[in-house]
Amino acid sequence: MPGTVGRVPTPPAPVSGAPAASGAAAAVLGHDWAGTPLGPWRSWDPAVRAAAELILASPVPMALALGEGFLLLYNDGYAELLGDKHPEALGRPAAEVFPEIWRTPGVGDAIAHTYRSGEPFLEKESTFPLHRRSGAVEHAVFTRGYSPVRDGAGRTVGVLAVAAETSQVTQQLQSLGDFAAALAGTLTLDDVARVALRYAITSFDADRVAFAVDEGGGGWRTVRRVRGELTDEADERLPPLWRRTPPDWADPLVVAARSGLPHVTDDGQPLRETAVDRHDQKIRALTAVPLRAAVVRGALAVGYQIPHAWSAAERALLAASAELIGQAAERARRFETQHGTAQLLQRSMLPEHLPDVPRLRIAARYDPGVDGNAAGGDFYDAFLLPDGGLGVVLGDVAGHDVQAAARMGQVRAALRALALSDPGPDTVLAGLDRLVTSLGAEAGTHELFVTVVFGVIDADRHRLTLASAGHPAPLIRRGTPEGRVLAEYLDVPGGAPLGLGCRPTTTSVRFDPGDTLLLFSDGVVERRQQGLAAGLETLLDAVAGAGSGDPRALCSVATAAVGGATEDDVAVLAVEHALRPSRSASMEVPAEPTAPSRVRRWMTGQLTQWRVPESIMGAAVLCTSELTTNALLHAGTAARVEIDLSPERLLVSVADSGTRGTVTRAQTDTLSSRGRGLGLIEELTDAWGTDPTVRGSTVWFEILIPPG
Repeated sequence: MPGTVGRVPTPPAPVSGAPAASGAAAAVLGHDWAGTPLGPWRSWDPAVRAAAELILASPVPMALALGEGFLLLYNDGYAELLGDKHPEALGRPAAEVFPEIWRTPGVGDAIAHTYRSGEPFLEKESTFPLHRRSGAVEHAVFTRGYSPVRDGAGRTVGVLAVAAETSQVTQQLQSLGDFAAALAGTLTLDDVARVALRYAITSFDADRVAFAVDEGGGGWRTVRRVRGELTDEADERLPPLWRRTPPDWADPLVVAARSGLPHVTDDGQPLRETAVDRHDQKIRALTAVPLRAAVVRGALAVGYQIPHAWSAAERALLAASAELIGQAAERARRFETQHGTAQLLQRSMLPEHLPDVPRLRIAARYDPGVDGNAAGGDFYDAFLLPDGGLGVVLGDVAGHDVQAAARMGQVRAALRALALSDPGPDTVLAGLDRLVTSLGAEAGTHELFVTVVFGVIDADRHRLTLASAGHPAPLIRRGTPEGRVLAEYLDVPGGAPLGLGCRPTTTSVRFDPGDTLLLFSDGVVERRQQGLAAGLETLLDAVAGAGSGDPRALCSVATAAVGGATEDDVAVLAVEHALRPSRSASMEVPAEPTAPSRVRRWMTGQLTQWRVPESIMGAAVLCTSELTTNALLHAGTAARVEIDLSPERLLVSVADSGTRGTVTRAQTDTLSSRGRGLGLIEELTDAWGTDPTVRGSTVWFEILIPPG
């Protein structure tokens, strides 16, 4: 019969190893081959039947294209690739089954060439559409091979097609480049850990990944991520949950980091001795590889809940990933050392505590510019004067180096000394002008550029007296009798900067209860490719639209008002003349597991005594408990909780002394691995933020109290 496959006059004896009647094999055996040019299954040439049975028993995706029409026969692996084209593709010409790609170079022409010439064909990588059973069409990467299939007489009667989908390997190699780019943008070990864990659990489709780095003086810091954790933007804005372990800890992650050798378990209980919870206990396969860094020691581990034999390609990818992480970790360690030194110098020259004055609430904030390694010259201060007034100052010494920070310290100390002798703002700035001129002459430079604004607040007389030396005009937020809020820049003559012949003049304005003064550095409003006037207008609108005049909230609003990165330092100081005195209380929180519950009991009792409405009390206690938990987890040190209640708002702050990094504003959701996380604070409060301090950071929130 024309077109039959090695047809013989009498049926051959049954071939041993016939395919089991299930899946694609059952479909092949049950197919009506008699209705095709190939003829009934039992009449096929034994060699062809043996090839077919071998294909049907193989787990590798394979297909036979038989006869002149290239009629298809395939196994379960190939049926998966066909998706919704199976089982209708059985016994049909390949050109009809794959009309969308048959004429693509390397497909139909390659099969025909192999059939007619008997020469095999191999294409290591090509992209074709893949029809999933869900109906979706994806473009996948395949390695394909075509080989001639011969009958017992040696004639070519078909083509064997072997297809291996290599999309995952290809995607992993592509993601390695993205991973390298992401690591290039990291500054701290916290950043490196976040990027590494996110990449590893996605790229290797793992159930658990972990990262370890040495502490420098002994011991290890480890952090992990498990499949199914609800992670979102909040995970990026909190320091990772590091766990500190002893130098000789037996976990494979630390063993690999300590020895510099990979630790591989294909099937077993690799974390049996060191498991901290059920996620660790379920891991059966784990590979830990050292970072291969010159200075920093560490390791990356990838684990699965089922047995997993690592292929050579996966091992190579994991080793390359660990090498990239090692390089990033070394850069981060250098940055943290330089950054910590510079910022400690900077913050040590700023007041650690602002004065506590009846009817005046004070807050300040300092943020370094883009180059976090450098100390800057921005400074602020607030101090009590002998006559009972409050002196407030904010200035900027040009430069971003240790010399600028040292000069800033000199200027700040001299200003205090001058103000304590004669608090007149014009007199103080005139004396500072002489000091800066002297410092410039001593240094042999005329480029010592210092701007400053100094004011004296007399709360009893409701007056504010100011003088400026080349500094941006202060801003004041006022409430009107009608309940409206206005914000305006004060008309304070700027004059020349200090050291350039400054002749300051004073300006006196009302400072009534309900008003808030805001002093700020030019880093708050100046941005590249944006005029200064636009920045000032944006800041004015933001302050006028703030939910309250609370100084801590206004500092947060001011620093975030103008979008875009700034290369300059940012300093703000805010003082509110309160309508009525507030009530305050504080609690020292020990670093122990029972601390959050103790805080909840203390705060509930305090707010009940103050007769705070239950709805506000419940939200405040819940949010304070979350912040206390975060402080203890991330800092690992004791914390301090402070509450301040005024008729307008409840302000709560939680300060630690060891947090790395800062918390930045972003939308958040519930985090399973961190309780409810900062999503609650975002949802239940009217404002919140974080303030870096000399020895840690303070996270705070504000809840407005409705009138009446």
